[in-house]
Amino acid sequence: MTDLASAPGVRLDLWLWAARFFKTRSLAKQAIETGKVDIGGQRAKPARAVRIGDALRVVRGEEVFEIAVVGLSDTRGPASVAQALYSETEVSREARLARVAEVRAQRAGYRAPDQRPDKRARRLIRALGDIDAS
Repeated sequence: MTDLASAPGVRLDLWLWAARFFKTRSLAKQAIETGKVDIGGQRAKPARAVRIGDALRVVRGEEVFEIAVVGLSDTRGPASVAQALYSETEVSREARLARVAEVRAQRAGYRAPDQRPDKRARRLIRALGDIDAS
């Protein structure tokens, strides 16, 4: 990690990459430019300096993280070091875990068939599709 006295801030895209929110800096930059990352409720540019205490909102796919910057780093390290760079709010963590549980519950009821449908089953499937057409 960089010393706070020597560096007043780290580029946002670099920090997001170092904190392991995105695999590459270019993906982090693209997310920032498309409005998926806010600092203090306002859109930011990839070169904006992130400082300790900043509140970030990061949207990554279906997940939404509301975090506070706790540490600064411009190098990507192990996950344990990356997780020490930020702290997620309890509200954000609970909402994210509830969303994950909801998606898992939706998938739990579905079971893929063991084999492809045979000729009779295909005809039944086709017949069910024709109900809407008539």
